[in-house]
Amino acid sequence: MDPFVTLTAPAVPLDIANIDTDQLLPARFLKKPRSAGYGNFLLRDERKPGFPLDDPAYAGARVLVTDRNFGCGSSREGAVYALVDGGFRCVVAPSFGDIFAANAAKNGLLTITLPEETVAELRRQLQETPGAAVTVDLPAQTLTGPDGRPLAFAIDPFKKECLIEGLDDVALTLRHQDAIDAFDRADAAARPWLVPGT
Repeated sequence: MDPFVTLTAPAVPLDIANIDTDQLLPARFLKKPRSAGYGNFLLRDERKPGFPLDDPAYAGARVLVTDRNFGCGSSREGAVYALVDGGFRCVVAPSFGDIFAANAAKNGLLTITLPEETVAELRRQLQETPGAAVTVDLPAQTLTGPDGRPLAFAIDPFKKECLIEGLDDVALTLRHQDAIDAFDRADAAARPWLVPGT
């Protein structure tokens, strides 16, 4: 997964609360294995005329600023794939579904939780200045909106480290490769009957 350190990019406001994982990625698109292209299905059934993600003024948006309880519903990692494949690296909301937030971090998508009034003001600024950029500085834990005011956010230190270093579950495991190999050798010596071909 790509490291996330700082990002300056256009942001798109999405003034909808309680967007669940089935809205983010409808179930009928879950039949394909993980590969590129999930972004084509992002919020597929919500895309009516005037939908912000289809507005050319927000083209190239990498940050989604939305409303409370984003990613609620079932444990559907594909919802995160759809956002990541759709070009997003960060979602800002007053609250997130717990499972969605965990899946997001494991796939390189930063979730930023800010007070509801703050997020509403940020969405307002983005609606008034379509295409405006925001800056996310993960080491400093700040998001700077179109008005230039830095907003501090909290993040679990482990998630922060994994995002900055670009560590998914496999990369985290491989950090311990020497210890894993040493265990395998010691276990094979202690219990050779468990080793295939011996």
